[in-house]
Order: sequence, then structure tokens, then C-alpha cells
Amino acid sequence: MSFAEQGKVTELGISGAFRIEPGHIPDRRGKFYEAFRADVLSEILGRPFRVGQANYSVSKKGTLRGIHTTALPPGQEKLVTCVRGSALDVAVDLRVGSPTFGQYEITQQDEASGVSVLMSEGIGHAFLALSDEVCMNYICSTEYVHGTMVDVNALDPVIGIPWDLTSEPLMSDKDKAAPSLTEAVAAGLLPTYTDCLAHYEKIRQS
Repeated sequence: MSFAEQGKVTELGISGAFRIEPGHIPDRRGKFYEAFRADVLSEILGRPFRVGQANYSVSKKGTLRGIHTTALPPGQEKLVTCVRGSALDVAVDLRVGSPTFGQYEITQQDEASGVSVLMSEGIGHAFLALSDEVCMNYICSTEYVHGTMVDVNALDPVIGIPWDLTSEPLMSDKDKAAPSLTEAVAAGLLPTYTDCLAHYEKIRQS
């Protein structure tokens, strides 16, 4: 057995996005699981995963954050895990020219499962807080550089993420004002698939 007693990695329908389900080792005290292993992430990506920064966000129920990605350069890969509460987590392919451009993958995350999602550069991230005090952990491959975040509106009907909202979500002013996918493409805000592939190869050879 490996990856702490049979953890499971699944490549999603978007290339460069993976769902990671850790193996749980229970005993009378509770349980243990490995939330992060650099060697596992590097193996599934086919290139080194460097940890540059770790972030936490805490959200009220009904909060909708995203869709966020990072300009290339510098780029930023993310491993996202819900460590308290539960969230509807979404990865969106924002790489212009990608075979799956504009498509999304949904993962239910909660504190009990420890499930996480790994997203390569150019893949956007958003989530909806399904409970109070939802805490999300982000392990990032690079340090944040001010002014490099790229936003796309999470409610864009062209993307069509099924949030199943029963009331207006709580969003930041910046996220509310974020451009649609079509507007972001027209403004040249999004990375290209070709540039992302070249960036991945550069990391692989470094």
C-alpha cells in the first residue's frame, strides 16, 4: 500500500486538474490521513511541485468566491482542500485554445473526507460555501504577486456552472464585477493553452 494506505488520484475531464482522495487510517482516537505529498503531486503532474505559499479563506454560508486564476507569467498551481465545513468546489478551464476551454469540473469537498483538487496554471477556481464558517486551504506553487490575479464571473451563463442557488450569493464587489468568459477573452486577460504547455515544460526541465 502507498499514499498512506491507498489514497486515490483521479484525473478530471480537464487536463491538468486532479481530484485527490486521501486514504484514512482510523484507530480508537480518531483517524489520520496525508493531506499533501510533494512527491505524489510531482508524479501526477509530471513536473516538480514547489510549495511557495499556503493560504486560508473563511466564508459564511452562501458565499461564492471566484472564478480566479493567475496571469502567466508568473502562474500559480493550487491544491485546494476544505478543512472545515463543506463546499461545492469548481475547476474551470480558462486556457484559451484548450480542447476543454470553458468546461468545468465539480467536486464536493468537506472536512471529513479530506478530498482536494489540484489545478495547473490556467485552470480557474471557484467555490460555494455550503455551511457556516467554511475554511478552505490553498497550497500554492508560487508566491502571490500583486496585480496578477485574473477574475471571471462565476455566474456567467455561458459557462453555466449549476450552483443551485436558492438566494443571492454573498460575493465580493470584485467578483460581482468580474468579466464574463467572452469579455475576458476579448480583453486578452486569459492565458493561452500553448503558453501554459510551454510553462509546464519549462518547470519540468528546471
